[in-house]
Amino acid sequence: MLGLVDNETYKTQEATRVAAGIRRRVLEHVLKNNGGYMSQACSSAEILATLYTRVMKLGPVPKPILPGKFVGVPGRAGKDYRLGSFYNGPQGRDLDRFILSPTHYSLVLYAALVETRRMHEEGFKDFNKDGGILEMIGAEHSPGMEVMTGSLGQGISQAAGIALARQLKGDSGKVWVFMSDGELEPGQVWEALQFAAFYKLDNLGIYVDVNGYQCDGKTSDVSCLEPLQDRFEAFGCKAFRVNGHDLSQLAAPASQPHEGKPLVVLCDTIPWRGVEPLQKRVPKLHYLRFANDVERKEYEKVLKDMS
Repeated sequence: MLGLVDNETYKTQEATRVAAGIRRRVLEHVLKNNGGYMSQACSSAEILATLYTRVMKLGPVPKPILPGKFVGVPGRAGKDYRLGSFYNGPQGRDLDRFILSPTHYSLVLYAALVETRRMHEEGFKDFNKDGGILEMIGAEHSPGMEVMTGSLGQGISQAAGIALARQLKGDSGKVWVFMSDGELEPGQVWEALQFAAFYKLDNLGIYVDVNGYQCDGKTSDVSCLEPLQDRFEAFGCKAFRVNGHDLSQLAAPASQPHEGKPLVVLCDTIPWRGVEPLQKRVPKLHYLRFANDVERKEYEKVLKDMS
């Protein structure tokens, strides 16, 4: 029993460390480059930390991988080409797969890979640089990704197809998808969920960052999505709603039975969590670019306090 308690404590401490590292690393990047997707890091840090340290069963990476340069698109001549899933370790029938649906969260994913020692921190410097693979809007060759999810809402369709293929093959590994709440407006999402429910894809798990904001402001002002849990249940899923910054609540649903149904974890989050000056920008939180030196100094103080 003591060993189990110690293991659980270690997992919690590791997830806490990774979440803090994600916020700090993204804030450092934003300050250095005078812009970036900061609110996404604030709201999703604990979610991605939990997925990578407590939920997903991924293959090991012997040492942090230093990203190379873009070598071209897949094809017979592209022998050096590899998918971004390489950073999630070797694939196996008993191992999980990960799909990042809102690709404007790519910066946050790269930070998570560095903090979980899957990507070398030096590679982070190539973010959004010509010839590099750490693209601002990640593609299938970008670290941590294996498909280009394109327009918002497409990741769930691709994940459902992969989950069905794995089910037909008899794989025991699962497919995990990270989504944002603004993505839930397109009809394609709900068509994909109908498909997943029809084929009883209980090897599909979906974590949604419900931070209440999107590019045009509050999600409730753009299109009413609530009641989300009831809506997902109506589409044949087993849905849970949790505090998206509570590590225990985030991890718990992944171990709950949901036979014959996709699992959905709705994570209520705060898009300025840990970086309080962001709240002054409500409702325009999608992308942070400093208006003046006074504002920059506010964020510099936050970073100093994180250290």
